[in-house]
Amino acid sequence: MKAPAFLRNLFGSNSLTKKKQTRRFQAARIDRLSADWIATYSSINEELRGDLDRLRARGRELRNNNDYARKFCGMVETNMVGPAGFVMQARVENAPGKADKLANDAIEAAFVRWQSVCDVTGRQSLRDMCETLVGGLPSDGEFLVRLVRGPDARNEFNFALQLIDVDRIDTTFNGVEHSTGNTVIMGVEVDNYRRTVAVHIFEAHPNDGPRTSRQRVRLAAEDIIHGFKVERAEQVRGIPWMAPGMLSLHHLGGFMLAAVLAAEHGANHFGFFTQNQDAAPGTLPIGERDDDGATITTSQPGVYDTLPPGYDFKPHESKYPNEVFGPFVKTALQRVASGWRVSYHALANDLEGVNFSSIRSGTLDERDRWSSDQQWFIDILLKRVRAEWMVMSLLSNAITMPNGSPLPAAKVAKFAPHDWLGRRWEWVDPLKDMNARIAGVGAGLVAPQDLSAQMGRDFYDTMLKIKEAQDLAKQLGIVLPAYAMKVATPAPKATSSGRPASVEEENEEEEVAA
Repeated sequence: MKAPAFLRNLFGSNSLTKKKQTRRFQAARIDRLSADWIATYSSINEELRGDLDRLRARGRELRNNNDYARKFCGMVETNMVGPAGFVMQARVENAPGKADKLANDAIEAAFVRWQSVCDVTGRQSLRDMCETLVGGLPSDGEFLVRLVRGPDARNEFNFALQLIDVDRIDTTFNGVEHSTGNTVIMGVEVDNYRRTVAVHIFEAHPNDGPRTSRQRVRLAAEDIIHGFKVERAEQVRGIPWMAPGMLSLHHLGGFMLAAVLAAEHGANHFGFFTQNQDAAPGTLPIGERDDDGATITTSQPGVYDTLPPGYDFKPHESKYPNEVFGPFVKTALQRVASGWRVSYHALANDLEGVNFSSIRSGTLDERDRWSSDQQWFIDILLKRVRAEWMVMSLLSNAITMPNGSPLPAAKVAKFAPHDWLGRRWEWVDPLKDMNARIAGVGAGLVAPQDLSAQMGRDFYDTMLKIKEAQDLAKQLGIVLPAYAMKVATPAPKATSSGRPASVEEENEEEEVAA
């Protein structure tokens, strides 16, 4: 018999029913503890459309005024480019495994000449331009380079580069380019596959005083290099590298400034003079008054002042400098360093408490990051630049052999192979690391060419320098122990029993053979 409705409602018929258990991601729960966690699933371009210009402006403000932001930009420049910059090595062959030395030397010599005249403005070398480009990535997240061909390049190669401020890309231009029917997203024109077709820029910087211009110019993709790291699919603009830590660094900078001002105030103010009802009319505390009427007293060593009747001195006890200031700043910078994928001790210049094992582990991990960034920069910019330079140089007869004849433009495919060598670093423990590399080469596990590349050197050039050193030492009658020829001692012969033969047994065998 079915229970009455009021009894079912009273005892709850569902109370006896076992609740259904479900598995869900805890991070996706919405409750009172996560109600303030606001997240959306909009596209990367939609997120950048409203925030990119502000991110870039704030990143540049930090780069100009914040010590740690400036240090990070310097780390990017130093580790990605370095003092020598990127070195191009030609790899032309006459046959598989047979290097065309004359062509390689001619190409490399011509490229070295071009590096000093590659800037269409005449202000920078290729190394300096690379440093400018990578140095802007922390605050800008992208760069724009125009390829200048023909007489406008103003050099013998008829090829030059022009750096364009990414502020000139019209972020507000979104819609359809009527001349092509392509979609434009934040000034970048793309086709149906989201491949960049052109970039729309202002004729001049939008905030450049009298040269300000809002007139747009369309630059075709084949005439520019728009470089940025793609972090999400269909992304068309770059994200500033400092974005994850910018807010934390801004607030940390404000805290540090306030702490310094508080410490300065505490050091400058000894206390206050107080007046009670016993003070005689017209009397003043010891000291002088400033323009605002405040009493100033100059302290002197070994001097005790006497206050007038009715006045008392109340010392001012400042809480700054505070003992928790250092640990707090360290924790905050560790968080920023993690977001920027660098080691804390390098960003903060703090080697206190660092031992060999910890600094080695952090340094090696960070160097992998810089090597990865170098390869990205080579792929996105330098390979394209070298290919364009080779074509224009061959057409301009700017690459000549020792006899003065130019390399033929018809063989451009033959002259295309090349490598780029980026900056490398000294080992943390040079002796142990070098011995390990030598052991790897001796065991046949590592090729000498690979070892030279890891050191940022070309193996062929290294061998030429060794040969030059040997010839010079021989000419001067000097023995270089490292390159001295070592005559291997022949292994002793073995007898039929397998043991090494004695000298008498070897002589007997030689007599029998004779």
